[in-house]
Amino acid sequence: MTDSLRRETERTEVIERDFDEHVPVSDRGVTALAAGRDHMLSLQHPGGWWKGELQTNVTMDVEDLLLRQFLGIRTETETAEAARWIRSQQRADGTWGNYYGAPGDLSTTVEAYVALKLAGDSVDDEHMALARRWILEQGGIERTRVFTRIWLALFGEWSWEKLPAMPPELILLPPWFPLNVADWGCWARQTIVPLTVVCTMKPRRELGITVTELRSGRVPAASKAPLLSWERGFNGLDRVLHRYHRHSVRWLRRHSMRRAAEWIVARQEADGCWGGIQPPWVYSLLALNLLGYPLDHPVMREGVSGLEGFLIREPTESGVVRRLEACQSPVWDTVLGIQALCDAGVPADHEALRSAGEFVRSEEIRVRGDWAVRRPELAPSGWAFEFENDGYPDVDDTAEALLALDRIGDPDDEATRSAITRGEQWLRGMQSRDGGWAAFDADNTRELVNKLPFCDFGAVIDPPSADVTAHVVEALCTVGSGQDDVVGKGVRWLLTHQEADGSWYGRWGANHVYGTGAVVPALVRSGLLPEHAALQRASRWLETHQNDDGGWGEDMRSYDDPSWIGHGTSTASQTAWALMALLALGRHDTEVVRAGVDYLVTTQLPDGSWDEPQFTGTGFPGDFYINYHLYRQIFPLNALGRYRTAVEGG
Repeated sequence: MTDSLRRETERTEVIERDFDEHVPVSDRGVTALAAGRDHMLSLQHPGGWWKGELQTNVTMDVEDLLLRQFLGIRTETETAEAARWIRSQQRADGTWGNYYGAPGDLSTTVEAYVALKLAGDSVDDEHMALARRWILEQGGIERTRVFTRIWLALFGEWSWEKLPAMPPELILLPPWFPLNVADWGCWARQTIVPLTVVCTMKPRRELGITVTELRSGRVPAASKAPLLSWERGFNGLDRVLHRYHRHSVRWLRRHSMRRAAEWIVARQEADGCWGGIQPPWVYSLLALNLLGYPLDHPVMREGVSGLEGFLIREPTESGVVRRLEACQSPVWDTVLGIQALCDAGVPADHEALRSAGEFVRSEEIRVRGDWAVRRPELAPSGWAFEFENDGYPDVDDTAEALLALDRIGDPDDEATRSAITRGEQWLRGMQSRDGGWAAFDADNTRELVNKLPFCDFGAVIDPPSADVTAHVVEALCTVGSGQDDVVGKGVRWLLTHQEADGSWYGRWGANHVYGTGAVVPALVRSGLLPEHAALQRASRWLETHQNDDGGWGEDMRSYDDPSWIGHGTSTASQTAWALMALLALGRHDTEVVRAGVDYLVTTQLPDGSWDEPQFTGTGFPGDFYINYHLYRQIFPLNALGRYRTAVEGG
């Protein structure tokens, strides 16, 4: 233990001896801060990184089983383990949702039902009958999303002719042509390219069961779109593409399939994944298998075995449960964790931060990825979210990596300074024309792809967002001068995109609390005074949306229902986001902030952690959400540490 950390611990022990409800919240915050700090340090991996579970929903587990069924490698043991987890997530009304406390989701519930029937659950079992009744009330499998019906079509439970057509010739379109693969967000293009192969080959393999009992017999609702609309136009194009499939130009089709296969294989990562996320991973394996790649081919072998690293197995009273992470976030968790521990008072030369810094430096990406299609002259750099995702470094991780390295880096360490410089230049080059920053690509804003019948689930383009732009502005102002046109354009973008109520929309976190919590500190760091009108409006929005318990919370339903904006059960992470914004504005000596700090203090668990079953991370707004298990630990440390600094300095 370093001398400074020892003194901090001794100070905390004195406060703990005198702790009761009458102790000032600032002192109780020091006690909570030290406990949270120690718990965070205890979670560090020997390799220097932190990685919390990335929890999503049961479709990950269902589709993993269906993939294995399709490939002929599903075992009874893994099926039973996954089924235990899926059953444990069913709610009292028979449904499965997409996040904690969510309403039932039809597609997720259908997929879960299919998996449990595959695992041997009887249709007469109470939990199955309850799910089936609800599914039929909602319109049956006829009303599920396209991706669910693709999985059913793979096993003859749905007609390929009733699915939107996606021809593999898409891979041949040049970058300037509408609907080319660069027009899709990186996660979407990696999914769509293999799906063009799958949907062209239209396979049908044995499932061993049937789910015809989930058909409602309802006719799909007729389109109400105007005659001269993109929706009507693309529906007509879909009919043309279906006819083209039956009479395609053979040499062009073969060439397209070969190019698609080459594109897929070229993007497999070192650990066997594609993009470090589940959707392109499973669809790439399906496509390559259909194209004749045997299971013992290195690409297939590494792809299947790599999934093991994303599986979590836990013992329970009923047996082992098995669930699949949709993604893993070691770089993200580590760069955020470094900053949290620095805010908590851990010195930069602490062994934990030194090893974390070495890990972060080793994760810099020095090769070109798909981002170079739009930025061909930009020198490569950046950091990805995952252990392995060299093709897709992301802007958000890179901004936070620079902030982390700046906090702990030795100014005389040339390797660290060079990495920061490369990362800074890459961030500058990834600015979109409108002044904002997106997560993975620059100028990925062609909304035409959103109109395709295929795109009924999740975001498929990657436009600039307030949270990512804010993190970049903060990073550039921290590691650079911050006084240039690039930062100025970013600040103007943020001011232009403030909501009428004073908040900012959160693309990658829930939701306006996250967006506002990111933007306010960035604008202050850029030089805006707390008295600026935009910051005053943001402060009022946060203050008026504080819950009676002192915390903040925003339900995921706010993405679909405006009445939920800024409203929801208080959580540790969202409370911390709000506090960091108010602290950046110098509001530490206010009852609002003291109540927020008190919420974090009183809800902390004895081991120094916080409980947070709510999902506060966002994958696709309106469709796919994430519970980052370390958010509940990292962000309260940021807030409590900054509060202590503000009180002691004020």
